[in-house]
Amino acid sequence: MEQKKLDLNSIIGFVLIFGILIWIMYQNQPTEADLAAEKAKKELVVKEETKAKETVAQVVATDAAVTTGDTLQLAQLQKSLGNFAYSATLPSATAAFTTIENEMVKLKIANKGGYIVELVLKNHEKFKKGSGELVELIKDNNANFNIQLLTSDNRTLNTKDLFFEPTLTKNGADQILSMRLKAGENEFLEYKYVLKPNEYMIDFDIRSQGLNKVLNTSKSLDLQWDLKTNRNEKSVSYENRYTEVAYQYEEDKHNYVGQGDDKEETPEKVSYIAFKQHFFSSILLTNTPFETSMLKSYNLVKDDEVDTTYTKQFKATIPLAFTNGELDYKMNWYFGPSDYKTLKSYDKNLEKIIPLGWGIFGWINKFVFIPLFGFLSSYIAYGIAIIIFTVLIKIAMSPITYKSFLSQAKMKVLRPEITELGEKYKKDAMKKQQETMKLYNKAGVNPMAGCIPALIQLPFMYASFQFFPSAFILRQKSFLWADDLSSFDEIAKLPFHIPMYGSHISLFPILAAVAIFFYMKMTSGDQQMAAPQQEGMPDMAKMMKIMIYVSPLMMLIFFNSYGAGLSLYNFISNLITIGIMFVIKNYIVDSDKIHAQIQENKLKEPKKQGKFQQKLQEVMAQQEAIKAEQKKK
Repeated sequence: MEQKKLDLNSIIGFVLIFGILIWIMYQNQPTEADLAAEKAKKELVVKEETKAKETVAQVVATDAAVTTGDTLQLAQLQKSLGNFAYSATLPSATAAFTTIENEMVKLKIANKGGYIVELVLKNHEKFKKGSGELVELIKDNNANFNIQLLTSDNRTLNTKDLFFEPTLTKNGADQILSMRLKAGENEFLEYKYVLKPNEYMIDFDIRSQGLNKVLNTSKSLDLQWDLKTNRNEKSVSYENRYTEVAYQYEEDKHNYVGQGDDKEETPEKVSYIAFKQHFFSSILLTNTPFETSMLKSYNLVKDDEVDTTYTKQFKATIPLAFTNGELDYKMNWYFGPSDYKTLKSYDKNLEKIIPLGWGIFGWINKFVFIPLFGFLSSYIAYGIAIIIFTVLIKIAMSPITYKSFLSQAKMKVLRPEITELGEKYKKDAMKKQQETMKLYNKAGVNPMAGCIPALIQLPFMYASFQFFPSAFILRQKSFLWADDLSSFDEIAKLPFHIPMYGSHISLFPILAAVAIFFYMKMTSGDQQMAAPQQEGMPDMAKMMKIMIYVSPLMMLIFFNSYGAGLSLYNFISNLITIGIMFVIKNYIVDSDKIHAQIQENKLKEPKKQGKFQQKLQEVMAQQEAIKAEQKKK
């Protein structure tokens, strides 16, 4: 048989095939990023497998120890958990839950950790009423409650990793759930929950018994409470603006951690900590003030246009002190609406977490706006209540509006004479001011009379900016095209996003902007006539012309994402002001009578100057004397 030999063509073919294979392998080799991703994925898988194995091992060890009394496995648990291995050998050492509920809330409490893992508000829905999706303040591991235990044999254990034994009893209509982390039959750490009928407030006690030899009682134990706040409202940016940590300290002082990406406060003598969302709050109260605390807030919303589940991350670290070798804290949980009336009913200063404004602004809201609007809204629809509420406020302010307009009318009558004085003393500004003051005094006109009424109205305007965004009773209440007066009244969705404006069009801000435009157009002429141009000052006429267009534009832009209730209030308020000004200008104030009265006042003996005017004249005279001395030199 003829022996086969490799010819040149075969050799070349093999080389080419080998080269192609090498090239394919080179092109498909992983990049550094691919290698890093694969490594991270493997590490995560290993970590999860290890965690699963540890969990299975613990369950197996627990079951085996309980059912067979295996001395070896009990020793292993003892080595890992110390005295608290006792809890791991009880039948309750499983991933079980206990549910308690009343008419307001439903709580699901886990054996592992002894804390609430689900909390539903049964009478409040997310986003849009009728959706059927209830507000859940705690779900999907967004909350954590843990006490870091320091044992006498130098172990560090976390209650969130240990099993509590539940015991549910009743005392009349009250439901009492005792969760005990046991180190022995009569040695335990207890969380005690008491849920009463028709209440958002839950009694919550933390106490220990017989642990003075198990725990290191020379140091405080750190209580760690974390919460990622779920989004519950239509506008993420609007909800996030009013989501923050509030707290009360030193008996009755109140403060906020503040907005921002990373905020922190360390208050002392804290009596309650509130993880406040826009319209719902989770609050921890204590009868024994916490000596110190560390409160943190992290913003989780980086882009308002991206749909998000959570708005902020809150963290509280609180040292719990021992008393006679044991823990004993009488506390409460509040899980419910951030509603002023509801919070105030508990008489624990909880209503202070509602941002009603400081000083006079807060007083106006507390003693005028809240009682008046609460009364109106209890009898009529909320949208109509806002309109009537606005009408009543504007009627109450109408005497002040009249005083302001009357002062403008008087200044308008004096304008020619003031202009004449300006021309006469063009080169002597001080003399011009003195003569102008004499003219005011002689004519019986107070140039400040127009400013004071306007200043009186400002607190009411600012109070409304605090009241409406905080009015829980407006949540999911509809009016005309607005399906929720506490959020924006979208009439059209834009296919793009406009910076500062948004990606939707709200109608009430447009109406409010139109109303403020016509109001400013109506009053700008009178203000220009009443206010004489001062030397060295910007042209008032030009400024007013600019403001006529700038103010409505600002209203249009910034109120587009605000609650419809506030925009409705501003629209009706400006509309009523236009009406009041029209009536005053055309039917009440008579320019001819004002002119005659001023001329009559000039013939009378000038009124005695007030202390302010006298002091102003003295200062002006001193400045004039200094100026004269400087000229001599």
